[in-house]
Amino acid sequence: MNFTAVNQTDDCFYYTCPERSLSTAVYVLLCMSLTSVVLVTVCGNLIIIISVCHFKQLHTPTNMLILSLAVSDFLIGVFVMPPALLQLIESCWIFTRVFCALYLLTGYFFTSVSIYNVALIAVDRYFALSNPFLYTKTVSVSIMCIVVLCNWGVWLSYNITLQYPNFKSIGRAVCSRGCFHVLNDVWSVVDILLSFVFPLSVIIILYTLVFFIAKKHVTAIRELKSHTRTQTSKNMTHSMKSERKAAKVLGILVSVFVACLLPYFLYSVLGSVVEIEEESLHKFFLLLYLNSAINPVIYALFYPWFRKSVKVILTLRILSTDSSLIHIL
Repeated sequence: MNFTAVNQTDDCFYYTCPERSLSTAVYVLLCMSLTSVVLVTVCGNLIIIISVCHFKQLHTPTNMLILSLAVSDFLIGVFVMPPALLQLIESCWIFTRVFCALYLLTGYFFTSVSIYNVALIAVDRYFALSNPFLYTKTVSVSIMCIVVLCNWGVWLSYNITLQYPNFKSIGRAVCSRGCFHVLNDVWSVVDILLSFVFPLSVIIILYTLVFFIAKKHVTAIRELKSHTRTQTSKNMTHSMKSERKAAKVLGILVSVFVACLLPYFLYSVLGSVVEIEEESLHKFFLLLYLNSAINPVIYALFYPWFRKSVKVILTLRILSTDSSLIHIL
């Protein structure tokens, strides 16, 4: 990709964007497609946020984590995806250095929070399935809200520290053709371990354990059916099936999550060894943020309460009196 230097200072060159190689029709189609991705991300996660906040039946500890995940994905759709997509379309950064620093801070921050939301959901599901009675007794909505706030607070502090060099250099000239933050070797290792390796390890280990617990539940359900037909056994059977279904859906959520994040973090590890074109890096970022658009689609396909919520919201029944008490589950 060739950039033309139009002005030179003591520090660096300023670059103009390269001439667009796409035809007008393809360019418009690409813009429309990427805009639709942003709309799906924003609208889909906004429906999840409204649903969990409004309907009292959805006020559960697990749904507080789903709410936190939807909020982080919604904010990615509003503040991070539009400039990222523009950078992909225009093949260069068209905004100011200040905006670049804020974009990097919000992008890293919301993505980190989203990653750990998925890890916390894995911890929550494992605890709920392995110790259901202790889970019901100790985990409440208020406790889960505290956990969520701590997650956001810790990652805000971490990412401000990580992006501090960007803010220090705001007053200096901009030499980058795109808006990227290149970490030194030490910070790269620390960031990969904290932002990807550790949460991914937690997710894989806990969902492997959840899989074996779910198999035990299947055996228990069969034994209950063969020995008794009481109402208690039916309730237990229904509860176990609900937990296993939730674990299955969240397993799909995690699989998509890993598929979207893995290319970017592989680049973070191999970027200094293998030469990767800047356009490929744009695509890695796009795939990273695309996970925020896919999550609401997964909810729509597998969660009946999401589909019911959409129907209630779109038909404006949510504006009626006592709509928060509508049966959703």
